[in-house]
Amino acid sequence: MKGYMGLSKGVQAAILQSIALGLLVFAGSAKAILPIETLDTVKGAKAYFIQTKSLPIIDVEVSIDAGSRYDPDNKNGVAALTAQLLTLGTGSGKSSLNEAQIADQIADLGASISVAASSERTVLRIRSLSRTDLREQVVQLASLILAKPSYDSKVLDREKQRLITALLEAQTKPETILQQNLRKAVYGKYPLAYFSTPKTVAAITTTDLRNFHTGLYRGDRISVNIVGDLDRTQANAIVRALLAGLPQSGPAIAPLPVMQQTPQGPLSQREVRIPFDTQQAHIAMGMTAITRNNPDFFPLLVGNYVLGGGGFVSRLMAEVREKRGLAYSINSYFAPGKDAGFFEAGMQTKKDQAILGLEVMQKTISQFIADGPSEDELLAAKSNLVNGYPLRLDSNRKLLDNLSGITWNDLPLDTMETWTKQVEAVTLNQIRAAFQRHLDMNRMQIVVVGINK
Repeated sequence: MKGYMGLSKGVQAAILQSIALGLLVFAGSAKAILPIETLDTVKGAKAYFIQTKSLPIIDVEVSIDAGSRYDPDNKNGVAALTAQLLTLGTGSGKSSLNEAQIADQIADLGASISVAASSERTVLRIRSLSRTDLREQVVQLASLILAKPSYDSKVLDREKQRLITALLEAQTKPETILQQNLRKAVYGKYPLAYFSTPKTVAAITTTDLRNFHTGLYRGDRISVNIVGDLDRTQANAIVRALLAGLPQSGPAIAPLPVMQQTPQGPLSQREVRIPFDTQQAHIAMGMTAITRNNPDFFPLLVGNYVLGGGGFVSRLMAEVREKRGLAYSINSYFAPGKDAGFFEAGMQTKKDQAILGLEVMQKTISQFIADGPSEDELLAAKSNLVNGYPLRLDSNRKLLDNLSGITWNDLPLDTMETWTKQVEAVTLNQIRAAFQRHLDMNRMQIVVVGINK
């Protein structure tokens, strides 16, 4: 019980009761696909809800179209700091709360509130007991955090220094060098190619944060996703309360540049070797691929399970590790996004084996693009994906993750219900056609960190 010290006795009792109920309910529950409901539109924001009764908790996500792709020129890091400082001070005058007061309130309510920005969006997440008095206080606090950040200059200076220190440390890691160079090569001049540096972070001011918040944190750029022990009326009330302090719209946002496919080119232009003091060579290759709502998503998902997504049963693992002992692990994956997708394969190996490892990777992927999987590989991949699917839905947080992906990417609301059927329907021809349509070895950008040029 040490972890609950500091909470009020009422909240402690509610948490313990919830845990007990949860253990009992999850122990005997058979998971079914729960339907997604569309809630009332509030201030132009879309809202969705999955009702669960297995635990007396709620999980809420406010998803804002305010990712780092909207960072101002030469000020990469604005989206991240705008989000990070939301919970480090809010309100003004007598209604203000500093970061310690916000943390104390969250702890007293036995809840959690977190905010983070990725390349595409900023996400605020709440977890609370569903008890009316507790959830209403948590939502009220989150609403204040969302709409009225104080953006204190002293707090910003401190957080900038922390971020700069972290960025400097990251530059000592070959993984960071690898990923930064790969994304620059893949995305060219598209905003996803850029990242924060000590220089861009140092240039950020409180005015930048306020401008970013005023311009992008608004109803018409938001979707709210709720999972938990509520009814529809209560879920609608949460959406209204959360967005109460935000405007419905704002000034026009400059459109992002058009996403360009990674260009073709000779190997000499696509491969970069970066000397680095590291024990192993780090190798990655990648290119632009698909958005999540592309109709080829399922053929690529199933096909990649065979190629490099299936762990020890994948082609890449068999060729690189099992047959040649070149690496402990190797994988490949598609990261489909809202406006840009990404394919990447990567491994680490001894420096004197790097060239051979790279050649095996290229040959294996090239052959897979040309021929696709065998019938046996296809059946095994489908079986693993379908049988593992219930594990993707066995908690409120995982349900929220799925709901968030569906609504952010404008997928059909019955996606969770039809997911296994769409996997089972994938054919060999569809996989071959999809891989040949979206991957091209003459576009594959290659970065090797840890060997000489």
